[in-house]
Amino acid sequence: MKLDRKEILAALETITIAGEGKNMVESGAVKNVLTFGNEVVVDLVISTPAMHIKKRAEDDIKKLIHEKFSPEAEVKVNIKVETPTQNPNEIKGKAIPGISNIIAVASGKGGVGKSTVTANLAVTLAKMGFKVGVLDADIYGPSMPIMFDVENEKPISVEVNGKSKMKPVESYEIKLLSIGFFTAPSQAVIWRGPMASKALNQMIFDADWGELDFMLIDLPPGTGDIHLSIMQSLPITGAVVVSTPQAVALADAKKGVSMFLSDSINVPVLGIIENMAYFTPEELPNNKYYIFGKEGAKNLAADLQVPFLGEVPLVQSIREAGDYGRPAALQTASVIERVFEEITRNVVQETVNRNNDLPPTEAIKITTMAGCSAVNKK
Repeated sequence: MKLDRKEILAALETITIAGEGKNMVESGAVKNVLTFGNEVVVDLVISTPAMHIKKRAEDDIKKLIHEKFSPEAEVKVNIKVETPTQNPNEIKGKAIPGISNIIAVASGKGGVGKSTVTANLAVTLAKMGFKVGVLDADIYGPSMPIMFDVENEKPISVEVNGKSKMKPVESYEIKLLSIGFFTAPSQAVIWRGPMASKALNQMIFDADWGELDFMLIDLPPGTGDIHLSIMQSLPITGAVVVSTPQAVALADAKKGVSMFLSDSINVPVLGIIENMAYFTPEELPNNKYYIFGKEGAKNLAADLQVPFLGEVPLVQSIREAGDYGRPAALQTASVIERVFEEITRNVVQETVNRNNDLPPTEAIKITTMAGCSAVNKK
């Protein structure tokens, strides 16, 4: 069958790029279509660098041509990412010198084990030989000082290039900063958004983090002001979303993924981790009981076309280890160590893929227009 350029172009009007209201021809995303015998080349320009959106656009084009024209056609899709030019009124956040990758760990819902997962990812990365820091950005419920057994520690002041900086607390080879170091354990943090944002900026930019391969940011639950402040302040490499399998948690996790992938945020999602995936009693080591439902987060990842990073079982020792200040992944030759090694390898691989395939993430800018603020990205 002879492939006709005009027919292919007309067929592409039935495909919409994720996040855009117009089809890819009407939006101007399709720059050119060439046919050479049995070969089709489609040149595509999109404004969103997210890997899953690029992959979905490529898959949709290939599927359309194979189904509508010829299953034997050789289809090549060239995708170029072009971001809008910078507005001179935009205020851009800045990177932290010496930090290679900044990973935001988020959850749409509280109580799904996001902080526990963050702590265990951190120690597993360190065991793999990476230099790791953790910023506890959960201003209203900081838990990292407890999980790393440093509740009574305080960051000291050091001089770096003539400036006074906070030196992060270190535990299990992890550098830590948390608002919990500056408040009493029983003290509630009653701050409005601007105060919380100012405290976060101090822990980010007024600290001597040194050289880090990974900074993990433990975000609070939800999709609120703290999240926006972090992503306004820093160019986040990618986000990891934690959820449990039940429907109510998955609905909130979906919102979390949507927040990162929205046009105004546009942070790549490295994947989803399912926590409390199943329960295996010690006396029945071969049995799995899916207390909160089976593979809910795994199915959500497939639906949203983002990577599934792995599942963490519901094990008493994980909770006990966090309460005693020694993350469970430090237990050598344990099931939990193996679980987090697999998940962490997947996180590292997705980070490598993201850095190879996409341009660096830019911090969100605030564009002021006639007295009101709109969130934008370059």
